[in-house]
Order: sequence, then C-alpha cells, then structure tokens
Amino acid sequence: MSFDTSLIPFAKTLGVEIIEASLDRVVGKLLVRPELCTTGGTLHGGAVMSLADSLGAVGAFLSLPEGARGTTTLESKTNFLSAAKMNTTVTAEATPVHSGKRTGVWQTKITSEDGKAVALVIQTQMVLT
Repeated sequence: MSFDTSLIPFAKTLGVEIIEASLDRVVGKLLVRPELCTTGGTLHGGAVMSLADSLGAVGAFLSLPEGARGTTTLESKTNFLSAAKMNTTVTAEATPVHSGKRTGVWQTKITSEDGKAVALVIQTQMVLT
C-alpha cells in the first residue's frame, strides 16, 4: 500500500514519495533537487534526516496500539556514509526494530541509485496517548 504524503505536509514539500507502507516496512524515494543540496551538488544532511524521519513516522503511526492518538520523534541518530548527487534519486527503507506500547524504534537505510549506502538512521518514536 502507498501512503498519502499530503498527511505529512513537510514530507510533501520536500518531495518525499512513499511507495510502500505496512507494519513491517516503509519505502520511499526522494529526487535530489538543487534546492535540497549543499555545496558540491550533494544532498543536504537535513534532507537525509527528514526523509528518514518521515518514513519512520509513517511506520510508527501505522503500528500504533489501539487507543493511541499519534506519535512523535523522541530521538534520531544518523550515520552519513556517502554523498547523493544532484539529479539522482535516493531510496529509503524503514523497518521496525521495536514496537512497544510506549515507544517504537525504526531503522532507515538510504541508498543511492547505484545501490551505495548514503545513510543509516535509527529513530525512537513515542506513542501519544
């Protein structure tokens, strides 16, 4: 199932396209446009983190226990591994590490078009009751 990014206005503004969303996996893509780049024509770290945060949030939202009203990011750690060049597309895959009553932990792997690892992000989402 895909996920409507209009429910996450910031992700929509960035151009995040969520192409698969389930309890076990959220997959998205982002075109590395000039306005998302830093010097040297590479994807800005903030855009990398925002992509991962958006996918982890969708996964956490879909995994909410009954009666919960939402989720919010408590912590996020990013390992930047390589640069993503302008006018290419990065793919992100978020998977759950832990799904509990109060928190969820999601890991997102971001790769370039040639399959090279761009970043690894681990985030903790708090369940809002």
